Amino acid sequence: MSIASPLAGRIPVTRITPAVPDPRWHPKAFEGEVVPFRATVFREGHDRVGVMLVITAPSGEVRRARMSPLAPGTDRWEALVRLDELGEWHWHVTGFDDEIATWRHDAAVKIDAGVDTLLMFEIGARLLDRAAAETARPEAVRTRLAGLAGRLRDPGSSVADRRPLVDDPVFDEFDARPLARLASDSAEHTILVERRRAGVGAWYEFFPRSEGARLLKDGSWRSGTFRSAQKRLDAVAAMGFDVVYLPPIHPIGVTNRKGPNNTLTPGPHDPGSPWAIGGPMKDGGAGGHDAVHPDLGTLADFRAFVRRANALDLEIALDLALQASPDHPWVAEHPDWFTQLPDGTIRYAENPPKKYQDIYPVNFDDDPEGIFAEVLRVVRHWMKQGVRIFRVDNPHTKPLVFWERLIAAVNAEDPGVVFLAEAFTRPAMMQALAMVGFQQSYSYFTWRNTKAELEEFLTSVSQETADFMRPNLFVNTPDILTEYLQFGGPAAFTVRATIAATAAPLWGVYSGFELFESVARPGAEEAIDNEKYEYKPRDFAAAEAGGRSLALYLGILNRVRAEHPALAQLRNLRFHASDDDSVIVYSKHLDGRFTPDGADDTIIVVANVDPHSVRETTVHLDLATIGLDDDARFEVEDLVTGAKWEWGASNYVRLDAFTRPAHILHVRRAPDA
Repeated sequence: MSIASPLAGRIPVTRITPAVPDPRWHPKAFEGEVVPFRATVFREGHDRVGVMLVITAPSGEVRRARMSPLAPGTDRWEALVRLDELGEWHWHVTGFDDEIATWRHDAAVKIDAGVDTLLMFEIGARLLDRAAAETARPEAVRTRLAGLAGRLRDPGSSVADRRPLVDDPVFDEFDARPLARLASDSAEHTILVERRRAGVGAWYEFFPRSEGARLLKDGSWRSGTFRSAQKRLDAVAAMGFDVVYLPPIHPIGVTNRKGPNNTLTPGPHDPGSPWAIGGPMKDGGAGGHDAVHPDLGTLADFRAFVRRANALDLEIALDLALQASPDHPWVAEHPDWFTQLPDGTIRYAENPPKKYQDIYPVNFDDDPEGIFAEVLRVVRHWMKQGVRIFRVDNPHTKPLVFWERLIAAVNAEDPGVVFLAEAFTRPAMMQALAMVGFQQSYSYFTWRNTKAELEEFLTSVSQETADFMRPNLFVNTPDILTEYLQFGGPAAFTVRATIAATAAPLWGVYSGFELFESVARPGAEEAIDNEKYEYKPRDFAAAEAGGRSLALYLGILNRVRAEHPALAQLRNLRFHASDDDSVIVYSKHLDGRFTPDGADDTIIVVANVDPHSVRETTVHLDLATIGLDDDARFEVEDLVTGAKWEWGASNYVRLDAFTRPAHILHVRRAPDA
C-alpha cells in the first residue's frame, strides 16, 4: 500500500485568510483596502517560530511582510497590507524556525539567571556569523552583524557589559530578512483587487420621471425627463454622494398596469411601475431592456445625463431587472423564457403577500443560452452609453450559475464594471451571490435597529464575511420603510444615516429620506403613495429653507467620509462597551503607514439608538484597538459640532435624541504619547 505524502510542513501553516467558505472561488478586496492576512503557525516544543507573508502584485512585484502574533496562546499571526494595484494578487505564508528569536529569549532568561552565560553568548555569536556570511544581505549590515558577534565573544567584556547586546538594534535586520531554518510554505492563494468604487461609495437613488414632473389642469401628469432630472444632480453632488442609482428607465407595460399603491385599477394617467419593463414606444412598437421610456427622452438624452453626472464626479448606476411586462418583446418572441400555466396564461411575479400581475419572471430552464446571450447584449448596450455600475433586482430568483457567467464575461471586457445584488434573502444565497462575482450586496441592515442587533450584524459583515461580501448599507428603499423610521421621527433618520455612513464604506439613500418621509401604507413596510406607482415631485429647497431636511447633515456625513480614510475601510470596525443598552459605541482606526499624510486616523462613533429618549451613560474604550496605551489621555473633536473633550478609557456622554443623538469623534492627539 502506498503512503501519501504528508500535507503538514515541518512548521505547520494552517487556517489561511483571507478566504471564502468554498475554495472554488477567491476572496476579494478593493483598490486601497488594507487587508489583514492571517495564518495559524506553530511547531512542537518551545522554540520560536517566525512567519512571513510573501505576496506578488499583478505587476509581478514581490513584497514580503513579517507577520506579527495576535492574542497570546492562539498561534495566530497577522500582517496588514494595503492592496494598491488592480487585478489578481498571489500570496502564500511561510513559517520557519526563528533561531534568532529563540536565542534572544533563551539568552535573556539564562544570562539574567546566571546560567550558561558564556555558552549563550557563543551560540548567539555563531548565529550572527552565519547571518553575516549570507551574501544577499547588504554589505553594511553584514559588517555590523560580524562586529556584534565579535563583541558577544569578547573575553575582555564582563557579562554585565555584554548583556545589553542581546537587545542590540541590529537585530531589527532579522524582521525583514530572518535567519530562517526549516521553512515551510502554505499553498499559493489568490485575492482579486477590484476598483475602489466596488468597495467605497455613497449612493443616492431617485426616479428621473419625478424630477420636473408637473400635474396638469386636466389631472394628467407631464413626466420629468432626463433633461429636467439633470437639475437634481447638482444637489446630489453637493451632498457628497458618489453614485446616482436610477430605477428602470425603460418603457413600461400597459397590460395589468398597476395604479397607486399597487392597486389593480390604474387611472388613464397613472405611469405604472418602472419594474414592469417593456411597453409602447413613440413609433407604436414595443421597447424592452435596451430602450428608454419615451417620456424620459431619447438615448442621446440619457447619454447627456450620464455626461453631466460624470462632470460632477458622479457615476450612474442603472437597474438591471430580468423580468418583463406582458407587453415586452421577449414575451412574443421568446415565450419559452416564461412559465406557461396549464390554463394557457403566464405566471406572474409574487412575493407573498405581494402580487405583481404586471410582471412576468424569466424562467431560465428551457433556453439558458439564449437568455444569457440576450442579457449580455443588454448589459454591453448600456456600457456603451457610459454605465459601469448595475444594481441587479432580485438576483436570488435567478440561477447562481447565470450570474457567475454573466459577471465573469462582463468583467473580462471591463474589470471596472460593478454589480450590486439586491438580494434580501437567506444568508446562503446572499453569500453565494457575492462569492460568484457580485461586487456589492444589499444586506439586513434596514432591519437591525437595536444595539444588540447592530453589534451582531455589523461584526458579521465586517469580520466574518468581509473577505468576499461587501455590504451596501441602504437606509431605505422604495420597498422598505421600517417601523423604526415610521415611528422614530427625525432622530431615527439621523441615527440610521450616521451608522450607515460610518460603519461601512458603502451606504445608500433613497430620495425622500432627507425629508423624513415616514408615512407607510397601512399594514405595510413601505411608503404610502409609493413612487413606484406614481409621480412624486418633491420641493427639496422649501424643506431645507423650513428646517425640515436632513440634506445638510447627509452632506456632513459624506464630507467626513471623504476626509477620514479610516471610514473607507470595512474590516477595521471594532465595538466598545457602554453602560446603556441603547448607546452603541464603535471605532475605526487606520495606522499612519496607510494614510495619505502619515498620521493615524481614528474615528469613534457613539449613538443613541433609542430615538425617543435622552441617554446619559459611560462608554468604555478598548484603547489598544485604536493604537493607544490603556492609560492614555487624548483629545476628541465632534466632527459635526466642533466640540472638543479630553477622553480616556472611560468617558461620560449625554445623547439627546431630539437634538444630537450621535457623536462622530475624531481622535486628534494623544498628549501623553
